[in-house]
Amino acid sequence: MNRTRDLLAEHPFVAGLAPDRVDRLALYGHPVYRNRGYRLFASGRPATRFWLLRTGEVALDLHTPGRGDVVIENLRGGDVLGWSWLFPPQRWQFGAIVVEPIRAIEFDAPGVRSLMNDDSGFGYELTRRFTAVMLDRLQATRTRLLDLYGYSTAEPAG
Repeated sequence: MNRTRDLLAEHPFVAGLAPDRVDRLALYGHPVYRNRGYRLFASGRPATRFWLLRTGEVALDLHTPGRGDVVIENLRGGDVLGWSWLFPPQRWQFGAIVVEPIRAIEFDAPGVRSLMNDDSGFGYELTRRFTAVMLDRLQATRTRLLDLYGYSTAEPAG
């Protein structure tokens, strides 16, 4: 049995994906463990990997002038980490640091991009799934930024 394939088949991100496509995707992944404090990536750096989290917790952060690294969202088991590898210039838009030790499946992004280019149907399916992840991340970022920089809804005294 292929351990990566078995772990991948259990992840919600691939639910409903044809078994042969899960097999092909598994060729570009491998299980990883990362300890608390490990920086998976930093904003602006090349995006060459992505992860399907199985356990643990990762904080997505955004460097903000005057505030340092601000946590935008926390991701946990069952979540997807990383989408910047899909689009030029393939650089991370956020940073990510392990908050609680993680077990994940780490993927080689250039290999997966090649797989997507070779099979347009598979490419469409993965792009659709990653687009849903991006939409969720965008909403979470918007909410967090409103919390940080939002305006008061109270009427001015006068």
